[in-house]
Amino acid sequence: MTESAKKYDLLIKNVRVVRPRKTGIEKMDIAVQGGKVKKVAKGIAVDSAREIVDGKNRLAFPGLVDPHMHCGIYGPLDEDARSESLAAAQGGVTSSLNYMRTGGYYMERGGPYAEVYPEVLKMSQDNFWVDYAYHLAPLDRTHIGEIDMLIDKFGVTSFKIFMFYGGYGLHGASNTQREFLMIGENEKYDIAHFEFVMRGIHRAMLRHPKLKDSISLSLHCELAEILAAYTKMVEGGAKVTDLDTYLTGETHDPECIDCRPLTGLRAYSAARPPHSEGLAIAIASYLANETNCANINLLHLTSQKAVESALKMAKIFPHVNFRREVTIGHLCLDYDSKIGNLAKVNPPIRSRKDVEFLWDSLLDGKLDWVCSDHACCRAEMKLGKKDKKNIFLAKSGFGGTEFMLPALITEGKPRGLSYNKMAELTSWTAARRFGLHGKGDIAPGFDADIVLVDPNKSFVAGDKASESDQGYSVFEGMEMSASVTSTFLRGRLIYDNGKALGKPQGRYLHRPYV
Repeated sequence: MTESAKKYDLLIKNVRVVRPRKTGIEKMDIAVQGGKVKKVAKGIAVDSAREIVDGKNRLAFPGLVDPHMHCGIYGPLDEDARSESLAAAQGGVTSSLNYMRTGGYYMERGGPYAEVYPEVLKMSQDNFWVDYAYHLAPLDRTHIGEIDMLIDKFGVTSFKIFMFYGGYGLHGASNTQREFLMIGENEKYDIAHFEFVMRGIHRAMLRHPKLKDSISLSLHCELAEILAAYTKMVEGGAKVTDLDTYLTGETHDPECIDCRPLTGLRAYSAARPPHSEGLAIAIASYLANETNCANINLLHLTSQKAVESALKMAKIFPHVNFRREVTIGHLCLDYDSKIGNLAKVNPPIRSRKDVEFLWDSLLDGKLDWVCSDHACCRAEMKLGKKDKKNIFLAKSGFGGTEFMLPALITEGKPRGLSYNKMAELTSWTAARRFGLHGKGDIAPGFDADIVLVDPNKSFVAGDKASESDQGYSVFEGMEMSASVTSTFLRGRLIYDNGKALGKPQGRYLHRPYV
């Protein structure tokens, strides 16, 4: 057969195809034409394709859809996009959905998205190794009024509320809310604002009935008032027993091990206690009911109290279409982890009991997707310059998208999490929620985003094993039982055996994307 007569651009032979919503994996070949999966079958003829790749009996996952990343939060967006999307490609992520807002950090400017968002897209172009989109945060009334425009003109169908910003900054207490968010003097970022955001999104769903299933609102659920009060106590030297007495009235033997000041990740968890998450979830859910804002995403649940609150709200308001998210960091780390203050993040890393509860919830089908919440906070700015041991001087957030799938396999497989369920949690569900209809599966008509995984090739995670510019990893020293070996984006091999190939060719995902 001549080259011009061949039916396919690419044929990946000899792979075990992992598909979401299936109960097993099959050895298949995958034929690709025009960047799309054309055929998945056994024994596709090698002379039917221009390029042949031997999959060597590896697992073929659909490209990961990481629905929670932050590019440009601690560094210039164009630089961050290039390095951190390469880390994403390394880990098998082919679609990166990033949270973006105006204000301090991020774009370091206020103003309407009609002016700011074109700048975001300009800085992103030709810098992403993987396909990308953005969730936007409406911080003032102008932003709420722009929701329909953002949907129509830019294909932005997902929005976010950072609930704790109303009186609490990115890293700690803040009395300069308007300066931090860079909003006008007549604006206030509070529960009433959250309500008006929801009303704006509900209005957009009514105006765009064909897109209503793709339009959603995500919430970071912590309450500023609780955080401020507990942070004051913990920074003032509160001990574990002090907090127990304050919360429950129980008294303790003064000689017990918990009669010492809280430090490190334990202190940060106590300063942002789990019940703050639970209460914020209840408030957000009630507002969603009040405003008929039907599609609500509860982000990065970290604790038993947060998950239980989310499940209770789903029963109370069954007509609200909730999705519940968990991060790979909160599934792998607890507040006694050796990595220490480098793992500071919002909401905090919790107890081992909470970690195991998250796993139980994931296995029971009560959590909808796993994400990275990747936010590259480089080593030189992560810890406080005056006191590196003071958790409250450290910045919040860390990377990890490059280790998300290996870590999920490493921790999930022994617990009984199937490969098919992993594909659902890392690709399918988020793609459906966020309007990426052409992503999330290995089937005819879908983008040929394919990740080859060697389930028997172990490696030790850490900074030296990462493409991120962060300079450290919270997964440092963790032995991963599986390795991502090859990442294909729309049928093009972009990362293979530890090396990037070509140049960044990620595309902006104007949603709905088919």
